Amino acid sequence: MKVFVTGATGFVGEEIVRQLRQAGHSVRMLVRNKSLGEARERTGADIHVGNILDAESLQGALKGIDAVIHLVGIISEVGESTFENVHMRGTRNVVAAAREQAVKRFVHMSALGTRPDGVSRYHRTKWEAEQIVRGSGLEFTIFRPSLIFGPRDLFVNLFAKIIRFSLVVPILGRRDAKFQPVAIEAVAGAFVKSLTEASAVGQTFDVAGPQIFTFSEIIDQILAVMKRKRLKVHIPAAVARIQAMFLQFLFSKILRKAPPLNRDQLIMLQEDNVGNADTANKLFGLRPVLFRDGIAKYLAGDVTRDR
Repeated sequence: MKVFVTGATGFVGEEIVRQLRQAGHSVRMLVRNKSLGEARERTGADIHVGNILDAESLQGALKGIDAVIHLVGIISEVGESTFENVHMRGTRNVVAAAREQAVKRFVHMSALGTRPDGVSRYHRTKWEAEQIVRGSGLEFTIFRPSLIFGPRDLFVNLFAKIIRFSLVVPILGRRDAKFQPVAIEAVAGAFVKSLTEASAVGQTFDVAGPQIFTFSEIIDQILAVMKRKRLKVHIPAAVARIQAMFLQFLFSKILRKAPPLNRDQLIMLQEDNVGNADTANKLFGLRPVLFRDGIAKYLAGDVTRDR
């Protein structure tokens, strides 16, 4: 099967491309100009230079393609890369390109917590993207992963960095909010295996790990793997909102970069992020990975450096 992958050079995309090639599929990657050389060097995959926000740049991108895996999404806004543009307009453009080239199969990355009445714009625009996919007439499958951990993740690695350089670790969000972190290998496996699983068509699946933690308990797991002791300090909601607003203005408006914390992230940290992964685990034969075992594989270097 020849598979077109958007977001192929990202954290999740790289693992999906690896597993696609391992399963014998050929891959065409959508990349921007600046990623072209790096993407070719890493994977040897077929390359199409384009941008999901530019419909014209997708012309011919899906010629000869059997299936699309659409992964592009953002957690922070910068310039024209807003939630509405990336999640809704971008998905609409990719769906239109797939229909134009008579591609039947479409596998879409959403997120756990996505719903029409979501408090965050992130979740609301993710819901609208799901609706675009559902109304496309394509043979679709939608996945809603929980917090994904792996070697290039932006959560565990961020707090590992804080732990390395600070004696204090901030705890954000609601104290009892629950999370169900899932290994990148399981998420990628679900996407790849769904391509050849007829019963996955027209379905939406939660993808989550076997354990449930609070934010504070996740930090405890990271500290245990790194063999560190740090003071955990819960940041009051009002203070966190002020920090998020300042960082969002500084990074997005002045530095033109994604901020390390924004208001939507704070909103989502107030909510439980758990799901029922039994259906996906059973259908795709996903192996549960314990959080501590998974992060130990890529945080082990931190322990070694301290000895």
